[in-house]
Amino acid sequence: MSTPIEQLLSIMRALRHPENGCPWDLQQDFKSLAPYAIEEAYEVADAIERGGPEDLRDELGDLLFQVVFHAQLAQEQGLFTFNDVVAAINRKMTDRHPHVFGDASVADAAAQTEAWERMKQEERRARNGSDDSALAGIAAGLPEWQRALKLQNRAATVGFDWPDVSLVFDKLTEEMAEAQAELAKGRGHEALEDEIGDILFVCVNLARHAGVDFGAALRRANAKFERRFRAIESLALQSGRRLSDLDLTAQETLWQQAKTQEAANDPI
Repeated sequence: MSTPIEQLLSIMRALRHPENGCPWDLQQDFKSLAPYAIEEAYEVADAIERGGPEDLRDELGDLLFQVVFHAQLAQEQGLFTFNDVVAAINRKMTDRHPHVFGDASVADAAAQTEAWERMKQEERRARNGSDDSALAGIAAGLPEWQRALKLQNRAATVGFDWPDVSLVFDKLTEEMAEAQAELAKGRGHEALEDEIGDILFVCVNLARHAGVDFGAALRRANAKFERRFRAIESLALQSGRRLSDLDLTAQETLWQQAKTQEAANDPI
């Protein structure tokens, strides 16, 4: 009897069969699938946030399917197979954990992280050839906030970093003032985009220095906004009106009411 992973690989081959396969699956290539891989990774994070083990199981399966799909495309082009993907990660994990699979030792998790980064840097140097920048090899296809975080972390490895979080707050205040000045001047869209980009970059840096996951923080903010917005929609309906019928002052009053009710239900 075949294993579940063998069955999955067989399903993938059937979906890509040139005569009997699925028309949608047959149209896909690496580039068209890339957004789906990113989306599935975020859905895994969302399932973790919700705390549902069955949801997490299903979302991990969806993410695995993306790996299998890309491996199938690669195999069709004679590039590599799914087994090659597995072998590569096996090799990488073994090489990067000599304290587990070899004779090396590490004092703690922080020391392991430092050793991991050194090994990754050596791998990047070998892969990128003449590009010996500390920023070499950071993927351009990452969500921009994640790329900002990687750029900042890499720069920090050579000492280019704020020594204290209070200085990051100072920088944020400075960047916000510059954006306000650009807006007041009525300058072009590009100038304002540049200044707002600086604010967002500093916000990522602030989260990094505070030890906060920027993505998790933004997910919490999104969830909070959605929860409270739905609450004020409900409050408006309870008074016999739609939210769109109220002016901004009345909407803000409902917003504060929703916040008060939420605090009463969850005082922490």
